Amino acid sequence: MARLMTQRQALKSQLEQEVRLQSPVIRLPSELLSSIFVIGVLGMGDEDPIMVPTLMLVCRYWEQVALDTPKLWAKVTISPHDPIDKARRRLERSKSCPLDVTVNFTPRLDNSYSVSEQVMLAMDLLRPALWRTRSFSLSVPNRSQVHAALLQWKDDAPLLETLSIHIYHSIQEDHRAAPTAPLFIGNTPRLRSCSFTSFNFGWDLRLLTRLRVLKLGGYFNGSTPSPSTLIAVLRQCPQLEELALRNIADVDLYPCGPQEDTVPETLPSTNRIIHLARLTKASFHYTGNALTQHIMSQIAFPNLEQLELCYLQDINSIIKYLHTQALTRISLKYLRIESCLLNEMSFVKLLSRLSSLTVLEVIDMEDLTSYFLKALTSSQPWICPHLEDLNLDCCTSLDWDSLRSFVEARLPPSPNGFARYHTSVMAMTTSASEAAASQARAKVNFTTHSGLLKPERLRSIDVTRCSQITWEMVQWLKMYVAEVRCESAQGVWGENVLS
Repeated sequence: MARLMTQRQALKSQLEQEVRLQSPVIRLPSELLSSIFVIGVLGMGDEDPIMVPTLMLVCRYWEQVALDTPKLWAKVTISPHDPIDKARRRLERSKSCPLDVTVNFTPRLDNSYSVSEQVMLAMDLLRPALWRTRSFSLSVPNRSQVHAALLQWKDDAPLLETLSIHIYHSIQEDHRAAPTAPLFIGNTPRLRSCSFTSFNFGWDLRLLTRLRVLKLGGYFNGSTPSPSTLIAVLRQCPQLEELALRNIADVDLYPCGPQEDTVPETLPSTNRIIHLARLTKASFHYTGNALTQHIMSQIAFPNLEQLELCYLQDINSIIKYLHTQALTRISLKYLRIESCLLNEMSFVKLLSRLSSLTVLEVIDMEDLTSYFLKALTSSQPWICPHLEDLNLDCCTSLDWDSLRSFVEARLPPSPNGFARYHTSVMAMTTSASEAAASQARAKVNFTTHSGLLKPERLRSIDVTRCSQITWEMVQWLKMYVAEVRCESAQGVWGENVLS
């Protein structure tokens, strides 16, 4: 009986295995299963680092298919948490697939003497794969480590599209870190995105050509680029879509880079306006007034949608350039101004030209008074009629009456408020659908008779660090605004009283 029971169990297991082999998932071709893996791992947004090992644990067939899919191994990362051996395996399994390489060593006190060695080992490993590198990101503590690492790469990069070099100690003076030779021997035909933080590359204009995204930051003292250098770069990038300048010392204090007479003669004259028809996003954070004004006066941006001006001191000249651009065409939807000085009347005059603006953020602006909100409340005509999000963080000069009037003016019209358009009492309905239809008709009639377009209702407002706004005022705002952001009131023991 025991022998028969054993044979029965073996036969049952064999039958179950044969049934599983007939499953449609098991019979999928390897090419189709590989495509499903690529979509599931890479096509769903952020890549999960444990997703591929999980797929390989399902069965031997899935493991072999995952190993034979180069795209699953095309992302190579070398850091203190990602050893070089792991990167070597990924390079082997990716075969000839385009690579996305990241080398990231944050400054740490316990490994300050080994970072340079680890970076050099990583660059030696990646050097044979430079010809198929699609994106490359390098983040190290010091400039000397970047220059020593890039000097090892003396080949071209025909597939490179995105280049990012970040130096954490941007203010540190390092006289040994001289500008490197032309990166990738000056041959990067597909390069479209550059992001440099405190990286001194001699401002070789051959590298910054035909870019779509340009981000520069962390340039102080003698490494600050001159206005003529940046203008020369912008002239070579007529298809630029995003421009970001952060933490750049004022050019009046530390002039640097090629002077007017050293700019190549093949470039157009600096007196001509640069038309950046595809520029949709621009940000200037602590870049100095002289540099920002010079750039804004030399470019035209008819399709600009997002603009950030932060820590620039007096921006009245920049407001003037924006107003001049708005007289012809500008499609600005997002505007952020933080810790700057401006003329309130000029700012309101600019807002009157920004009819497509939906998000306005004015943070830590002591120059803004109640005149600013009263101008947005007036309907002669409406200023920024599509405004939905307003950020007034740390604007302590605005009084409560003007803020309440502004919110009330943006409320939608009520059907009962247009009683003159109802012919009888029976015309007023209580059904939800009919009431909505009546409200729409009332809004149309209001627009037709008055000639004014009712503005959009305010969707969110931020009154954080506004000491003049009390708890009762915040509760009133929450009745008419969907999202109200404010500081939480704390009790005696530090607990949150107001959420």
